[in-house]
Amino acid sequence: MRKTQLQRYAKLIAKVGLNVKKGQSVFIAAGLDQPEFVAMVTEECYKAGASEVFVEWSDQAIEKISSKYRTLESLSTLKPWAKAKWQYKADNYACRLFIESEDPDGMRGVDQEKMSAVRRAIYPQVKPFRLQMENRHQWCIAAVPGKAWAKKVFPELSEKKAVEKMWQVILQTSRADGKNPVKAWKEHNADLQARCDYLNSLGLVALEYTSANGTNLTVGLNEDGVFCGGQEKTLKGRAFNPNIPTEEVFTSPKAGAADGVVYSTKPLSYMGEIIDNFSLRFEKGKVVEVHAEKGEELLKEMVSMDEGAGKLGECALIPYDSPISQSGVLFYNTLFDENASCHLALGHGFNESLKNYQNYTDEQCKARGINDSMIHVDFMIGAKDTAVVGITKEGNRVQIFKDGNWAF
Repeated sequence: MRKTQLQRYAKLIAKVGLNVKKGQSVFIAAGLDQPEFVAMVTEECYKAGASEVFVEWSDQAIEKISSKYRTLESLSTLKPWAKAKWQYKADNYACRLFIESEDPDGMRGVDQEKMSAVRRAIYPQVKPFRLQMENRHQWCIAAVPGKAWAKKVFPELSEKKAVEKMWQVILQTSRADGKNPVKAWKEHNADLQARCDYLNSLGLVALEYTSANGTNLTVGLNEDGVFCGGQEKTLKGRAFNPNIPTEEVFTSPKAGAADGVVYSTKPLSYMGEIIDNFSLRFEKGKVVEVHAEKGEELLKEMVSMDEGAGKLGECALIPYDSPISQSGVLFYNTLFDENASCHLALGHGFNESLKNYQNYTDEQCKARGINDSMIHVDFMIGAKDTAVVGITKEGNRVQIFKDGNWAF
């Protein structure tokens, strides 16, 4: 891959993804196998005005070994140095960048009951810091091709060619393959905002999803909910793009207001394992029945992580003919696969999907219908025949999606 194009991608992440401001701290989480690109992003962050950039390196193989040999007690304790780092991030509203490159199957064989117990123990220790930072700092998730990930996606190619092909599709679907990715994203954000504005003008109280595969689900929406998409803003008005790529327009539905059944249309990579060909049945907003051809026990564990894990935290609308879908590539990675078709998310909802959310506490947002959970897991439900109908306050029916794509 040409170095100049990778530099444009790095600049896009720093300028559009994070939108680093002068004097800001930046933390980058990345795998040990990506030093060259991380160096590019680090330099672009400094060029954008960052006062300091810290890289938090990780290695999936070491994480797997640690999960095997460390005790539950050891894994479940947030160490003093980790608390101090979280506090530093929260106090400084530091930018956070997550560069994904992991093997989708890299944690296969790990004791998932043990790791679920760890997540339950760690979550309340980290939550105060996250609440302190919520909607007050910029963050972004982007991706680069790890070797194992590339081979998973393109098993017919050699490792070298698989990585090269992976770079091509990542840059293409991220709108970073042209001469001016920053300009391309300005236009893309404007289109997503126009769709949000239209949906918000309708006064919707529910969405009805149907597909030929058996999906028949009605999801209630919050009375003062809003649709968001693309560019987001901190409470102080600093714009950023949390996902590169993104094609979605989303809202957080009303917790406890979902009835029917929904079928997945793509595999889900969760905690380093694959869940595939699954369905969820909802009653009064909560999952009451699950089935999966692969990973059913892990799916059951996921929806029972806490009280909110079996409820919906997000409804995202993405056209079936999106660039990611048109690529014909199954990424085995939620960042990409969630942008190939409509998806839902189990778990934590977004406070910013309420009007004037900045005037409410986190508890007040929950009281107004935003779901709370330690997890937020997107899963894909869109098909080429998916229909989505919006129900207005007056009871009118508005076609939002037809044959898998926008109806307006």
